Amino acid sequence: MSETKDPTPQFSKGDHVVYPAHGVGLIKGFEDQEIAGHNLELIVIDFEKDRMTLRVPKTKADSSGLRPLSTKNQMDRAIKTLKGRSRVRRTMWSRRAQEYEAKINSGNPISIAEVVRDLHRNAGQPDQSYSERQIYQAAFDRLMREFAAVENLDEDSAVEQLETVLQAA
Repeated sequence: MSETKDPTPQFSKGDHVVYPAHGVGLIKGFEDQEIAGHNLELIVIDFEKDRMTLRVPKTKADSSGLRPLSTKNQMDRAIKTLKGRSRVRRTMWSRRAQEYEAKINSGNPISIAEVVRDLHRNAGQPDQSYSERQIYQAAFDRLMREFAAVENLDEDSAVEQLETVLQAA
């Protein structure tokens, strides 16, 4: 008799996880709630930086994109992406902005690193528009928080290391 594997990864209290639309959070625990006559087991995730608590039904964890932190190897690939050449397409900004937002909200650290790489400006380069800076900062913050959690760094150290990589690129 074969054992069927549970399709949702097993999360534990105290685990850092990534929710695509919000970034890195910490599992505070699990709750059972009755909603519209249905008993649901919920994963309670705290996003301290955003002062937000999210409750995700355990049965929807997979389809919502909730995932464990990246492995060190995945994060190394994201950092390698930062070192690559910028690949800014010559399309209208509104179209590129939508693509960048989609990459950020995918929760994939390599896609987020592509946004950071493409929108990063070194000294002496032309200034960014307000919306470019907003998207760059959102992507940078999302990448930095996961990098800090994976590497077990405080956020200031993570910022320094990522900026060093970007300056050298």
